[in-house]
Amino acid sequence: MARPTGRVLALLELLQSGGIRTVAELADRLGVDGRTVRRYVDHLVDLDIPVEAVRGRYGGYRLAPGYRLPPLMLNDDEALAVLLGLVAGRRTGLLTATGTAAETAAAKIRRALPERLARRLDAVMESLAFTAPPGESANPETGVLLAVADAVRRRHPVSIRYTAGDGRRSERTLHPYGIVTHAGRWYVTGTDPGIGEDRTFRLDRIADARPLPGSFEPPAGLDPAQRVLSGLAKAAYRHEVTLRIHGTVEQIRARLPASVASLDEPPPEDGADPHAERWIHVELRAERLDWLPPVLASLDRPFVIERPDELRDLVIALADRLMASARRA
Repeated sequence: MARPTGRVLALLELLQSGGIRTVAELADRLGVDGRTVRRYVDHLVDLDIPVEAVRGRYGGYRLAPGYRLPPLMLNDDEALAVLLGLVAGRRTGLLTATGTAAETAAAKIRRALPERLARRLDAVMESLAFTAPPGESANPETGVLLAVADAVRRRHPVSIRYTAGDGRRSERTLHPYGIVTHAGRWYVTGTDPGIGEDRTFRLDRIADARPLPGSFEPPAGLDPAQRVLSGLAKAAYRHEVTLRIHGTVEQIRARLPASVASLDEPPPEDGADPHAERWIHVELRAERLDWLPPVLASLDRPFVIERPDELRDLVIALADRLMASARRA
């Protein structure tokens, strides 16, 4: 009788995840009984894979400590998922490795796929389109990303060499709180203890990151993603826009997310519904204004433009074009 190779390999994968696995747990995951699990374990032992039996109330099976695992094995679904992830990451700027590394990794996985599945995957790739992220993607050095991520996890300071957008170079200490990807770019947010201020840096502009002795505690309830988005909304741009929009926060955020605009929501009056529509002060910064009139029109909410006058002129021009189009026979 042929051995059920697929389930034996599935058992090995479960054991590779670490810890002790009970017979009942393994039987449930594999869809077999306990006796069959023990037979599968014997198959692995026959292949010189050191599976240890742990006795006691919480006993079961585990791989021997220090055992070097065999090469990674993926089934068709897993290989397809990894390959799609590599392609999507490369096209949307979420991969930190160079384009060559991502392409060679994808090529190796594709060669391991059955020809029938590979052909179907090629058809998916040819028909799949990705919307380009705003601006060009900028990938950080892998070593920098790993060093900063380790500092985030271990909560220790890190020294970075940074080049600002205007070309100025500096070396500073950072207490990193988290790493965020947005619009094809990677950011690290934290506190610069030298000046006592919160800062956000683009990882692709960091040339070197070295761990420093010591430790820190991040603020309670910190949301690194929200911090980065709020910082981007307040960054210096050519135009500063202030509006008042009548609606709810949810309605406004549907068209003006936190990465674009900051909202100053007045507290509700006594006894008023906190989710009711009301006038909300909106501030945003932009290099161009031509995209904003269609967004305001799509809100379909009453609004008042406080500044700049140029935006008011653009909104009037859009309204005139829409009215002219609507009147055409």
